Amino acid sequence: MKFLLVSLGLTLFTLPIAWGQGALQVSIRNAETGKPLIGATARLMPGNIGAAADAAGQLVLPMPAPGRYALTYSSIGYQPQTDSLTLPLPGDSLVVQLVAAEGEVLEEVVVTSTRSNRSIDDIPTRIEAITGEELEEKANMRPGDIRMQLNESTGIQVQQTSAVSASATIRIQGLDGRYTQLLQDGFPLYTGFAAGLSILQIPPLNLRQIEVIKGSASTLYGGGAIAGLVNLITKRPTEERELSFMANGTTAGGLDLSGFWAQKGEKVGITLFAARNTQKEYDPGNTGFSAIPHYERYTLNPRLYFYLTPTATLTVGAMGNWENRIGGDMRVLDGDADSQHRYFERNRSDRASSQLQFDKRFARSVLTVKNSVSYFNRTITQPGYRFAGQQVASFSEASYTHTGERAEWIGGANLWTEQFTERGATRGRNYQYTTVGAFLQNNYRARPWLTLETGLRGDYHNRFSFFALPRVSALFRLSEHLTSRLGGGLGYKAPTLFTEDAESVGFRNVLPINQNTAQAETSRGGNFDVNYRTTLFEVLDVSINQLFFYTRLNHALVLDIPAIITPGAGNATYQFANADGPINSRGLETNVRIGYEDFQLYAGYSLVDTRRQYSGTDYNSAVPLTAKHRVNLVGVYEQEGKFRVGLEAYYIGRKPLSTGEESPSYWLLGAMGERRWKHFSVFLNFENLLNVRQSRYESVVLPPVSQPSFREVWAPLEGLVANGGIKLFL
Repeated sequence: MKFLLVSLGLTLFTLPIAWGQGALQVSIRNAETGKPLIGATARLMPGNIGAAADAAGQLVLPMPAPGRYALTYSSIGYQPQTDSLTLPLPGDSLVVQLVAAEGEVLEEVVVTSTRSNRSIDDIPTRIEAITGEELEEKANMRPGDIRMQLNESTGIQVQQTSAVSASATIRIQGLDGRYTQLLQDGFPLYTGFAAGLSILQIPPLNLRQIEVIKGSASTLYGGGAIAGLVNLITKRPTEERELSFMANGTTAGGLDLSGFWAQKGEKVGITLFAARNTQKEYDPGNTGFSAIPHYERYTLNPRLYFYLTPTATLTVGAMGNWENRIGGDMRVLDGDADSQHRYFERNRSDRASSQLQFDKRFARSVLTVKNSVSYFNRTITQPGYRFAGQQVASFSEASYTHTGERAEWIGGANLWTEQFTERGATRGRNYQYTTVGAFLQNNYRARPWLTLETGLRGDYHNRFSFFALPRVSALFRLSEHLTSRLGGGLGYKAPTLFTEDAESVGFRNVLPINQNTAQAETSRGGNFDVNYRTTLFEVLDVSINQLFFYTRLNHALVLDIPAIITPGAGNATYQFANADGPINSRGLETNVRIGYEDFQLYAGYSLVDTRRQYSGTDYNSAVPLTAKHRVNLVGVYEQEGKFRVGLEAYYIGRKPLSTGEESPSYWLLGAMGERRWKHFSVFLNFENLLNVRQSRYESVVLPPVSQPSFREVWAPLEGLVANGGIKLFL
């Protein structure tokens, strides 16, 4: 992040023109980088005609009567400027370059997950954004998937659900992965059956930002966002071509190859991302079973942007993902199976989706219509067992945003469909869900020190009837350096058999959910935070954020699962049921960031206390596998455009286990470095320098070898792994 002292004024220039339908088009950009300033405003006086810039930094003002006007441009963190214009102009558009205000950060973070393009500092809903250099740094560490980006964020844990296949989900603030909604550019593509391998199959190299909302976001995005949501924002084409390639190899036998191309023309823009990720089976502890499975995966993500008019854009995209993953007995994977060495877990999956979005900008409003259709096919194979099914889901939405002087209104309606079909079985586990919803949200700046965000959603579900989901958040600007946010809302999730517990047994002998007695899972909760920013001794930039959270989950869908998983456990069956008491999750997160010239230090601490208060468990016992205490420490030194080095340390406290015992606590240490030149860079990364492995504490795989049992995974299985590679920029 770069701080600049700016003494220059505003630079304004015009381009050759094209008047369109009685409107003045204005493009507002960063004076140094040329990047669009999303959310910047322009106001024409007299007449008080104003609008806010969209994701391309563009806005449209209705053309007033000919005459002399004053046009004022402003954006948070930049010097406002007023210019005198005589309309009509001899040109048809304006390009404005704004410079940063003294002491302000140029790289302002703008988020979209609250359904409006605004600065993260001006939104009542608390959002965490992983952007720019931080996102790129984590991508160097693990280019094949987004586990690294999420697991090293305060309050988020990646939970591995298979000891040999490495399948995993994410937990936010102690709640199971099914309560977190995973989006891409606002489209819910990774739900239900498709969520089981989602974070393992999403490469980060075409992402420009990851936005995380912790706590209920169901009012914004419907069912499933009880613990929060993760919105993956992909790169968009710019007028300057972007063409990059990456090759990465690991000491564990992994190889990642990827490429990205983006370019914007006068009428058409394009982005294209392609990747091939492969991994050899890896057993660092000589347990005889894979700690990392063998897999081969291909990803393709093309997208076209049609600029129909200066105010209308049509986006058409597609995504394909194909993977074959197999873990288990190393002799089986090496092709040397026999009557004793025969255990394996194979996952074959195909994922395909389409994305269609139309945006029409008016003077103060934006109309958005979008649709996605996704197909996911997965087959799980073990000795003497096969689970296969496919999910077809669709999402359609129309929304309208109107921005006024002090208030912004966002309203819309959407339709979700989800159908799961199991192949080759008659267990009755198929389902078809249809949800129709409508929402209305208002952002209102009541006072210079107070901004309110209120929303209401109504969803009608074909199996579980109607849900009303109110939500409210407030932003308090207590001083120049001190702000605070307070918010809360309701949430719900329609029950499905795709839970962490069912995944851990490969859905073997899991009975269907009784649709006559099952209830939807519901929640209520909120959070409160205080954020303080200042500069000490004129050289230290300090930011401190303190968060407190609470969520109460009712009617949780639970499955009776032993702590030691035996995949071939005879005719034992597992039955889902709604818990007769709540799950309560409460805690706090502390984040500190200190910057000194080219040095950055990040420190985070989370206390997560998630407890079960229902029959069948020790009353008020902790939810298994969630560490109560975690500490994150990261230090980075960077000379922009030349090199960067970093050290990181993570403390993971004791985790409660299903046996009633606790796991040991442990530290994870890492180091990374990257050297950059104009057209390429080389990087090297070391993860888990202390070589922490669960197999060094206990046997993860239990006999017999022919039909093994597996303990819960509470620590890394792969130990120390180094990776390195090269990136090309053409």
